[in-house]
Amino acid sequence: MNKPTCFILFCLLLLSAFSHHGFAQEQSWIRVNQLGYLPQQKKVAVWVSKANSEVKRFQLINSDSQKVVYTNKAGKTFGKYGPFQKGYRLDFSAFKGNGTFYILSDDGTKSPAFKINEQVYEGTADFALRYMRQQRTLFNPFLKDSCHTHDGFTMYASSVGMPDSTRVDVGGGWHDASDYLQYATTSANATYHLLAAYRDFPQVFGDQKQANGLDGKNGIADVLDEAKWGLDWLLKMHPKPNIMFNQIADDRDHIKLRMPGQDSIYGRGHERPVYFIDGQPQQRGKFLNNTTGTSSTAAKFVSAFGLGHQLYQQKDQAFAQMLKEKALTAYQYAHIKPGVTQTVSVKSPYIYAEDNWVDDMELAEASMFGLTQDQQHLNKALNYARQENITPWMIRDTANHYQYYPFINLGHYELAKQGDRSSKKEVLTYYKKGIEQVWDRAQENMFYRGVPFIWCSNNLTTSFAIQCHWYKEQSGDKSFEELEQANIDWLFGVNPWGTSMVYGLPADGDTPIDPHSAFTYLHAYPIDGGLVDGPVYSSIYQNLIGIKLINPDEYAEFQSDLVVYHDDFGDYSTNEPTMDGTASLIYLLSAKESESKKKE
Repeated sequence: MNKPTCFILFCLLLLSAFSHHGFAQEQSWIRVNQLGYLPQQKKVAVWVSKANSEVKRFQLINSDSQKVVYTNKAGKTFGKYGPFQKGYRLDFSAFKGNGTFYILSDDGTKSPAFKINEQVYEGTADFALRYMRQQRTLFNPFLKDSCHTHDGFTMYASSVGMPDSTRVDVGGGWHDASDYLQYATTSANATYHLLAAYRDFPQVFGDQKQANGLDGKNGIADVLDEAKWGLDWLLKMHPKPNIMFNQIADDRDHIKLRMPGQDSIYGRGHERPVYFIDGQPQQRGKFLNNTTGTSSTAAKFVSAFGLGHQLYQQKDQAFAQMLKEKALTAYQYAHIKPGVTQTVSVKSPYIYAEDNWVDDMELAEASMFGLTQDQQHLNKALNYARQENITPWMIRDTANHYQYYPFINLGHYELAKQGDRSSKKEVLTYYKKGIEQVWDRAQENMFYRGVPFIWCSNNLTTSFAIQCHWYKEQSGDKSFEELEQANIDWLFGVNPWGTSMVYGLPADGDTPIDPHSAFTYLHAYPIDGGLVDGPVYSSIYQNLIGIKLINPDEYAEFQSDLVVYHDDFGDYSTNEPTMDGTASLIYLLSAKESESKKKE
């Protein structure tokens, strides 16, 4: 064969190889955790394809030296899921080195670069705290201005001598999401998670902010400053033993897009309505909500106050004593009428339709034991644990909006730590059974996705990863370690869209840039650290009111009949950040950072 012929043949072969590689890149992708991976823990990427192709092996390649440092088989083939025809879990857990790497599969698909080192979670919990500070009402340190200083006027409190429109001082706390409503149930849960994060992992949090959220050290970890902001507001929402409020404002808030200091939509200047907890159904548009009692919200107050008391005993005895007294009266309030307190809506059908309360009472009883050391409280907690031993969405694989809240049973963890050997074994069995329910679904797809795509699915994902972490910690059983990590990986890019679900984290990653937020939409203010709601079933998305995408869908090729996610201001169902979800994420990230510090 002469030289010109050889050259032409070489060019054709090169073109063929290039074309094949380009086809693979177009039809196949490798999803990685954009934060990176800890060297000693589970490390899995996911190869997915819209074609009916296969891979047998993959390589882990050092980005700097371009040397292959690890090879492995692709393993089990997973079938159709969402927009993809096939997928593989590419496990490189056996590689323990540090550096920056990418994965190359034998079909030519190349992953984005990612890090493996002990620092990948460093500072992430403090980063997410930025969003909590930005959600503050009264004085807002991000805006360096105050808002909602006139809250509020009472509703439904005439039974305690407060006719409708009585003025009360309940200013403070956090806005719930990108609107400016405030709910005691989500705020108390968020406060509890922040306090628990400091209790369990104090070493990971820094001190860069004052109590008011402005720059400057004050000798107190920033996460504890933020938790106290929540506690101070909860104290206002439970001013007397016979008075407890459930929410400030309602869905009339949604009338117009604005910054938080511009509220004047309730007919009383800048005052907003404050809804009293009376244990009875209250307004929900043309209907009434399904409130049955006082327990669910009041019990969350007990837990937040109880844990706050424990953490402040050595820091501020007077404040700690006040929290203890409020925990005791909130406990009494929870028993006024056993049952659940739902939120109120005036114009739309959407509320936090919480439907369970014995889990809240279980945690409250465990908290009361911490306050009193009375064994009866642990006995009562165990009785409540048996009434709802598995959080129902895990079994049902579905739920209404906030129907089972919190999204995991926090009381089981406290009982495992405080109870005797028998009760610990019992509640850990409950945790395991719930995890197994999710695992039965998860093992059928390449993402190990077993959490349902209901509204706020990212909050469920975060909470479920926490349950897996707690089960592993308390039992020593590592059977679900990969499932736990898969849920964390999902939040940071190992998902069909290849995007992180946390605004600005990591800084160099694919993260939300167009969330459903007035801060970003009106003024291009970053909402660093905010966890967005996350993907929903296509069937849910198609039936929601008032959703219209503003821009072309950058993830259009990854949407499916199963599930959708849009990084678009117009999609309030998948791309709106939430305060309570972010607070749970702070706990989870602090747990991961703590694990890395133990190995340094």
